[in-house]
Amino acid sequence: MVKSVEGVYRNGRVELMEPIAEAEGSRVIVTWVHQATSVDLRERGIDESQAAGLRHRLAQFTEDWDRPEMNAYDDLPPR
Repeated sequence: MVKSVEGVYRNGRVELMEPIAEAEGSRVIVTWVHQATSVDLRERGIDESQAAGLRHRLAQFTEDWDRPEMNAYDDLPPR
């Protein structure tokens, strides 16, 4: 059985947001999720309405960008 539960990593331990009694003593796989950071639109030379338009135009690519194999690009150095 596979079950996903959200948790927080603190002091070398993962604290689950909900208990899973049947999982006691089971093996687990932990996937680290980067916290989202806000983007300073002014620093990038655009305003809120321009950002909304950009999000709308790029929405068609979301499915491709969210594929697990695309994570390899996150580790590339900035250009």
